Amino acid sequence: MAFEVYLEEARRALALLSSSQGASIAAAAGAIAAALEAGGVLHVFGCGHSHLLAEEAFFRAGGLAAVNPILDRRLMFFDGVMASTRAERESGYAARILEHEDVRAVDAAIVVSNSGRNAVPIEMALELRARGLKVIAVTSLAHAQAVTTRHPSGKMLHEIADIVVDTGLPAGDAAITLPGSAVKMGPLSTVVGAAVVHAMGIEAAARLVQRGHDPLVLPSANLETTSHADLERTLRRGTVDAGESRTG
Repeated sequence: MAFEVYLEEARRALALLSSSQGASIAAAAGAIAAALEAGGVLHVFGCGHSHLLAEEAFFRAGGLAAVNPILDRRLMFFDGVMASTRAERESGYAARILEHEDVRAVDAAIVVSNSGRNAVPIEMALELRARGLKVIAVTSLAHAQAVTTRHPSGKMLHEIADIVVDTGLPAGDAAITLPGSAVKMGPLSTVVGAAVVHAMGIEAAARLVQRGHDPLVLPSANLETTSHADLERTLRRGTVDAGESRTG
């Protein structure tokens, strides 16, 4: 059945990620652990569907507490998908977004873009690096190599970031062709991207434990043993340790 082919492709993509990107994930986790150990936070940014990974990393059961999702209404779908698509190609917009964010050199950042070609994620990486942050790109090199950049620098996202995690996904994201048809379906960038984000966070937390720290991790809000006070306390600790409340 077609759905079984898709699920098999998802398993294959995750297996490839594990076998080929271990060094990059470990390097990214090291940068995140260093930021958290120094009192920083992890910023996560993406446009279009990639913004889902910024939300996935934030306030997540079993996830790091000191995470700031950089979310912008124009880059999401509130005002329509075509408006979002136009906005992510707009040069100069990343700097305007960062005017409303508390970003410090002690922090680390993940920038997600499957294609790595649009102006805003590329500029976001440039702006964050200019502020002294280690920038981790989550992107598909196969897609990036199949297209041209939309940024005036002539660079793609993977050419700018300090650390690159290659999702290994095909150009266009859709992973399967429907039997008897030329139609391609089955995007995998969210599935694999979420695994990448959590893998980095888990490894970063493990490294903090090895160094004698107790990493701040959020419990599920839907367990009988978790109260709102528990969640608020963990969030406050995760952000107050960075200097002041920065993640809401």
